Order: sequence, then C-alpha cells, then structure tokens
Amino acid sequence: MQQINYLQDQLGLMTWPLLICSALTAMIIAERIFQVVLSIGVGRSAIRKELNNISPTNSKDLEQLALALSPKRPLLYKGVAMLLAHHSFSKSLREDAAGIWLQEKRHQLHAGLRLLGLIGVLSPLIGLLGTVLGLIEMFKGVAASTGSITPNDLADGLGLAMRTTAAGLMIALPAIAGAQLLGLWADRVVAKLEHTLNYVNVWLEGMTIQQPQTLEINSYKGSNDNSSHRQNSSDTTKPNASSDIDNASSASYS
Repeated sequence: MQQINYLQDQLGLMTWPLLICSALTAMIIAERIFQVVLSIGVGRSAIRKELNNISPTNSKDLEQLALALSPKRPLLYKGVAMLLAHHSFSKSLREDAAGIWLQEKRHQLHAGLRLLGLIGVLSPLIGLLGTVLGLIEMFKGVAASTGSITPNDLADGLGLAMRTTAAGLMIALPAIAGAQLLGLWADRVVAKLEHTLNYVNVWLEGMTIQQPQTLEINSYKGSNDNSSHRQNSSDTTKPNASSDIDNASSASYS
C-alpha cells in the first residue's frame, strides 16, 4: 500500500492507468515467451525421423505414433498427431482438417499481440496526458501564490509532468517491441506447422520428397551414365569406320 501511495505521489492521476498498462504488458509478454520456450528444440527433422521408422500403409503404427505424439506440448507434435489420426480419410479431407486446425492455432499464437500493440500506442498518450495535467496543477499553484515565485514552486509540477511521460514511454517501448517480435515468431511457427503438415499429408499418400542434395547426386549420376554410354557408342563406331576404309582400299587395288 505504501508503494502505491508513493507511485500516486510520483505520477499523479495517471498512476492507475499506467499500472494497468504495465501489468497487461508484463503478463502478455511472459505468456508469449513461455510459448516460445515450449517450441524451442522441436524441428521438422525429428518428425521425419519418426516417419521413416514406419510405413504409411500400416494403420496400427500410424495410430500408435499419433497416440505417442498427441500428449506432447509442442504444437508441431499435436498437428502431426491430428493428421495421423485422420489417415483413413481422403487427402482433400485431411487438408481441410489441417487448414481448420492451423487457423485455430494462428489465432492462439497471435492472441494478445493486438492488445500489446494498442498498449504501446496508448501508454505514451497517457503519459502525455499526465504531463498536461501536471502542468495545469503547477500553473494553478503559481496563480494561487501571492508571493514571489521560486524554482522550488515549479519543481514539483514539472517533475510530475516529466515522470508521467517517462513512465508512458517505458511501458510503450517493450510493448511495441514485444508485439512486433512475437508477431514475427508466430508467423514463423505457423509457416513451420504448415510445411510439416503438408509433408505428412503427402507422405501418407505414399510419396516421399527427396532432399535437394539427393536430387543433385542422382542427376550427377545420370549425367555420368549418359556420358559413359555415349563414350561406349563412339568406341563401337570407330572399328566400323576403319573396316569400311579397309574394304574401300582393297576394292581399289583389285
């Protein structure tokens, strides 16, 4: 209680609005950071490793993997488990289910970020309003005084005005930065989820997407095979040409 009274003395009428903005900012950023921590360390390679150990046509293995992944907290595991649980449906229906699931998770990942951006816009204005109110109170005190005005008479009002502006800016900076950075992180997570779900959906149809390095190696092998084949064919044509020349020369002598 003493701390709140101290803040009211320092910030004036804008104490409670600034406190509410700071509390909301801290809660939203903390909750989003917790979600970031849960998503760290979960990559697409782990999912591909799990899929390489089973067959897309074995329903029992697919259901067991779905049951093993669904209790885990990362969204990537939950999305893959959802798709594997619907392996018996057609590809188009699985795509619709994945789209609905992704839309829900997109809303969850962006939850609170608009409010965080709004706080980043409003808190400097609240601080500026506190500055104006502090100046008004200061000039009221100056107008009511009958004696000479000293710097001490102006210090309290100016200090209150500057402190509210500083408090508003201190709240706005982490709010705006957090909203932008967490929004970028949410978009990256959604893109990662979408890519992984598309990969799993294609894998369920029996198609595996080769890595670029594998494709380059295969193309390199194919070019070597073609060149060796051309070399062999050229070697076989050379004796035929020499035999034709020998036949022509023998005919001329005869």
